[in-house]
Amino acid sequence: MKVLISILATTLVASTGAVTAAAAVPSAPATQAAPIVRQFEGTVVSVNRSNRTFRLRDTERGTVRIRVTSRTRFERISSFRALRAGMTAIEATVRRSNGTWVAREVERSGGGGTHGGGSDDRGGDDNGGRGRGSDD
Repeated sequence: MKVLISILATTLVASTGAVTAAAAVPSAPATQAAPIVRQFEGTVVSVNRSNRTFRLRDTERGTVRIRVTSRTRFERISSFRALRAGMTAIEATVRRSNGTWVAREVERSGGGGTHGGGSDDRGGDDNGGRGRGSDD
């Protein structure tokens, strides 16, 4: 009986190894990798209207050339025509396409308001004026 159990266990381990080895070998070539998406933020150095590109100086990554297409979305900036050299706090979400950074979205950051995460203290008394807080 022990011999039979031993044979069954060995057979089970061997067949599992074969299945694992078969699963490890890719059966089809991998599909094209997802495009690289990055975000740059900084000051507009120059705008080239004829090529629909602009250069953005990012303090962390240096100056990059970004191309704008008809699919580029603009927020807090009306359009590409409104983009001017010297504009600060410009964020560009871009993807890499044929060696060029192509803008998915261009926006003017610092729109104000609260974006969560911080203190909700707006200078008032959190305790209804009962003298129980440091902001009285």
